[in-house]
Amino acid sequence: MIISSVKEIFVPKSKVFYSLFEEVAVTANNMSKLLLAFVEEESEVTRNMLLQQIEDAEHKNDRTTYTIFINLSKYFITPFDREDIHYLAKSLDDISDNIYASARKMHVYKIFPASDKGIQKMAGLIQVSTLHVLEAVMELRNMKNLTSIKEAIFQINTSENKADELFDLLTDELFNTVHDIKEIIRKKDIYQSLEMATDKCEDAANAIESIIVKYS
Repeated sequence: MIISSVKEIFVPKSKVFYSLFEEVAVTANNMSKLLLAFVEEESEVTRNMLLQQIEDAEHKNDRTTYTIFINLSKYFITPFDREDIHYLAKSLDDISDNIYASARKMHVYKIFPASDKGIQKMAGLIQVSTLHVLEAVMELRNMKNLTSIKEAIFQINTSENKADELFDLLTDELFNTVHDIKEIIRKKDIYQSLEMATDKCEDAANAIESIIVKYS
């Protein structure tokens, strides 16, 4: 019984970590699709339903990320560096957190996203970024298609740069066209939260890049 328990601790649990990372990445990508639908939806009732789905998915990813951290402390042998596992897990969870925070802020601030093309463009960049994050994460299990992983990382970085530029343009336009200070504060906060989601996608890409440099 004791021997069995000790053996379990030392046996590599690669498949467990890969499956959990894939689960979080799939959920984050699904959340980005829900966010895009949310910002394009004119019906408040439907937006509220989408917001609830986004919140449920965020809670799901919190639970999965917690499971990753539990496994990280439980198993002696891991598929790659513990620091990289922790960094990737946190980055993926942060993507979900910022997607939910963005939708939640729009709801609380009573911002009508269907009339804001800037918000929609930012949500589109998040959706593209999470898709490429998912592609890269799915390739980690075998790590045979490094070209595909590197291309996904490149696309994530490209989307993040576009989001930075878009954030600057939207902020500049906000200050030049809106005179209500409360609206300026609210919209800037939303733009920042959306842009932060792409930053977290880039953090995930950096974690994946660190892994493939060490283990490819």
